[in-house]
Amino acid sequence: MSGGDAFSHFERHEIDKAIRDAERGSGRNFYVHVGQSAGDSRRTALALHGSVAEPANSILIHVDPTERTLEIVTGSRVRETVDDRHVALAGLSMQTAFEAGDLTRGLLALIQQLAQLARPVRSLHTETP
Repeated sequence: MSGGDAFSHFERHEIDKAIRDAERGSGRNFYVHVGQSAGDSRRTALALHGSVAEPANSILIHVDPTERTLEIVTGSRVRETVDDRHVALAGLSMQTAFEAGDLTRGLLALIQQLAQLARPVRSLHTETP
């Protein structure tokens, strides 16, 4: 997670814990970036996502507190279970918390929601010989 001075030590610890829990529960990689966008926030988020170790299996959350923007980028394997509608709905709760001035609580809720959605679908079918 990157975020500069946007969070207290305790808040950073809680967000880092939420990321670890989300990764463990979903098998996906989570990244959170809180900071100014270099121009367009969507382009910044896409560039950040493209620079992570395994973009296809990753979810990147980019928040620009100055511009009050939220961008969520999902990799191709993540999109097998999480579509744009899911991302938009999860983002609404973050936006609400963001507008109320509670960035930490919003991030925690967003990470948890995305982790639940991003779990790979398990097949209930078995092959018989």
